[in-house]
Amino acid sequence: MTPKVTRIISWNIQNGLGADGLLSLKRIAKTLCQMGDADIICLQEVSINMVLPDGSKENQVEALSDLFFGYTPFFGVALDRLSKDGQQREQFGNLILSRLPVHSVFHHPLPQNADGHIKQMPRQLTEVTVQTASGMLRVMTTHLEFHSAAQRLAQSRRIMTIQTEMLDLEQDPPLAVESTPYSQLARPSSCVVCGDFNFLTDSAEYQLLTAAKVADCNFIDAWTLARPTEPHAPTCGIYDGDQWPQGAHCRDFMFITPDLAESVNGVSVDIVTNASDHQPVMLELQNFLIH
Repeated sequence: MTPKVTRIISWNIQNGLGADGLLSLKRIAKTLCQMGDADIICLQEVSINMVLPDGSKENQVEALSDLFFGYTPFFGVALDRLSKDGQQREQFGNLILSRLPVHSVFHHPLPQNADGHIKQMPRQLTEVTVQTASGMLRVMTTHLEFHSAAQRLAQSRRIMTIQTEMLDLEQDPPLAVESTPYSQLARPSSCVVCGDFNFLTDSAEYQLLTAAKVADCNFIDAWTLARPTEPHAPTCGIYDGDQWPQGAHCRDFMFITPDLAESVNGVSVDIVTNASDHQPVMLELQNFLIH
């Protein structure tokens, strides 16, 4: 029997700005295609009409959609503001590109609790439910706050709350009225959560996501299943010493729900590319069974 493999890639692309100072979405697309035949691509730091480091403006959602023909884009806007000249909206957030059928989409704003006079921006999480060869699967991607540990912790709690809500809805499903907005949505609790979490493995935020506080409501770091004897490969700081003076380390993860644990076929990181200040991460799931 041919294995049913679902491949998911996550990458903070920094608007396409490489560690060499070159800004190129075409290079981003080329790198992603070389990494593997992905079914779902989750990108962080994508913008529309924002001033880019080279002074240009671009609809990057449209540009990336053109580069990935056959994929459907779902853009989760974290920052949405009127430009200074009042002529257009500037948007910044997370993009999911899927070549699999997407049955439902949710955009979740994440907490931005007060934390003193520090730099910060609105954050969000985008969720899609896709039809894979093995069944329905939820995929969520996010980019948590960098400057505030308090905000990251609150944002991590919200991710756990989203998962708790899904488990509750499975246990006590709402009354469905077909062909209306009250119809039943395809939205399983089986889930992959990926992105740039801006925390380390010894942080309170990492422990919150991976330590079960409610029965079945926790995530597993897929790297620890695929490569249990290896430290995490670095996902940033390899080539950009200005932004990352601490050097190479990991802050981009693939978390999965426990029911997917036996289906993890591999996790890999492209540590060669310098097309961003982060490295892309790919998860392979094989022959998983949805509850």
